[in-house]
Amino acid sequence: MLTPEVKELLKQKPAVSQVLLCGIEAHVCVLQTTLDLIESGFEVHILVDGTSSQRLHDRAIGLHRATQSGAFLVSSEMALFQLMENAKADRFKEISKLVQEPRMDSLGLPGITSAL
Repeated sequence: MLTPEVKELLKQKPAVSQVLLCGIEAHVCVLQTTLDLIESGFEVHILVDGTSSQRLHDRAIGLHRATQSGAFLVSSEMALFQLMENAKADRFKEISKLVQEPRMDSLGLPGITSAL
């Protein structure tokens, strides 16, 4: 759920049109926040490797429901490189080393693994 404090903060930043979201309980808290943000006119990008639920099934269904509502699923690597825009970014080499560290093999989504 989008809290009044966050709503107020976003109102103070009219140039913000996109939100990168992560959190726990993808099927409850993350989903409700996503739906509120979309309803408020924001483009929502959910960081799938920064989002969890106690049960993988709940996580998968929550993320699926979010995409049905217009949210985009992204990995931390996707988000990092998109935020840098290109290899000329000041910290490109440093961040490139970070994404080479071992990560989980499965995102817990039907038919989607990090091997794809």
